[in-house]
Amino acid sequence: MNTQAATHRASPVHVALALWRRSLNEVTRVRGALLPATIAPVVFLLGMTGQFGRLTGLEGFPTDSYVSWIIPLSCLQGAGFAGAATGANLARDIEQGLFDRLLTAPVPRWLLVVGPILGGVTRSMVPATVVLLVGVAIGAEITGGVLGVLGLYLASATFCAIAGLWGVFMAVTFRTQQAGPLMQQGVFLAVFLSTAYTPEALLRGWLAGTADLNPVTYVLEMARQATVSGYAPSLAHTLPGLAALAGMLVVFGLLALFGLKRMDR
Repeated sequence: MNTQAATHRASPVHVALALWRRSLNEVTRVRGALLPATIAPVVFLLGMTGQFGRLTGLEGFPTDSYVSWIIPLSCLQGAGFAGAATGANLARDIEQGLFDRLLTAPVPRWLLVVGPILGGVTRSMVPATVVLLVGVAIGAEITGGVLGVLGLYLASATFCAIAGLWGVFMAVTFRTQQAGPLMQQGVFLAVFLSTAYTPEALLRGWLAGTADLNPVTYVLEMARQATVSGYAPSLAHTLPGLAALAGMLVVFGLLALFGLKRMDR
């Protein structure tokens, strides 16, 4: 009787919020837990700007500020790695046997990963904000105004969720933390094989064709409306990005659900 009452009280929202709070415990209990995920994209931003800053002199480059070009990329990378960390944490729970106990709970399987993914999205907002502030401090401008910044944050948060779903699929497939590098490499390749460093018009060979097919290219175009003057906020830059994000959410969401169902076997 008590079990039935407890089950009745445990609504999906309560379960998701409980797992979301649990995923954030590392931030509140471990000093410096956010530092690696925050420092890495900032170092990348500064390093790429110093190394490739003169690329803006090429004909056809849509901005004369390379830091403005790299800011959205750094935000997406930080968000992607935060999402991949969700998969690594899940793999740890699987190794320790905790996730097996969660699987016995009378709730839908997908609900067990919604909370941790939301936790990753919450954490990803910190590096995205720091990258944006550092970029502005070293000369970037917010050319897209409020709408552009909202697009940047939406792209970062959703990309984090997509990377989290990818991490979940890897975790439930290999069931070990040793799959962590695969989770991060997946994010890295998705970003690298896009218009990460130069516009598509300046790419050559197979990389140009790959970037055109890569949905992350359109997500970056949407995010660049915040800081790149050549990407003024418009439906032409926003709708393809939203469609790419929605498509990746569906694909990787189905993969994660498929992996979760295999856990019952």
